[in-house]
Amino acid sequence: MLTDFLLIQKMKQGNEQAFDTFVRKYYNEILKYCSYHCYDTEYAQDLTQETFVNFFAKLSDYHFQGKTKNYLYTIAGNLCKNYYKKNKEVLISDEELSKYEWSNDIEQALNKVFIESAVHSLPRELKEVVVLYYLEGFKIAEIADELQISISLVKYRLTNARKQLELFGREEGTHEKECEKV
Repeated sequence: MLTDFLLIQKMKQGNEQAFDTFVRKYYNEILKYCSYHCYDTEYAQDLTQETFVNFFAKLSDYHFQGKTKNYLYTIAGNLCKNYYKKNKEVLISDEELSKYEWSNDIEQALNKVFIESAVHSLPRELKEVVVLYYLEGFKIAEIADELQISISLVKYRLTNARKQLELFGREEGTHEKECEKV
C-alpha cells in the first residue's frame, strides 16, 4: 500500500486512483468518528464526504508532515462542531423509535439515547477524548498523538469527562424519581 506521502504527491498530480486509494484508506475511520459525533447516520455520511471534499479542495496548499489522519480528524471535528451549532438538541425521531419493539429493545433504545445525550452534554474537548477512548478504542498515548496534546492532558480530560458523565447520570436519576412521584 502506498504511504500517505506518495498518495498525496500522486493526488497533487491528478492521479484518480490515488484519490480512490486515499479515500478507501481513511473513509471508515472518519465515518466512525463522525457517527459518534453526529447521531444521524445520513448526516454523518454527509460530514464524512464533506471532510474529504474539504481536504481535496485545499490539497494544493497541504504540506505533508506525517499526520494526514490527524488533519482529516481535525476537519471532521470542525464539521461536527458546526453541525452541533446548528442543531443544539439531540432528539430521537418517531421513525427511529418505531424501529424498536416495545420490550427490551425500547429500553436499549432509551439507554442509547441517554448515553448519546450524556456524551453530547460534554464540552467538545472532553467529548473528543471520550469518543476516541471508549468508542474508537484508542489507547491514551494514541489519543495524545491524534489530538496533539500531552498524555497527562488526555488523562485529565478523561477524568473530568467521567465525573461529568457521573453527574449527568445522577441528575437524570433524580429527574426520573421526581417523575415517578407524580
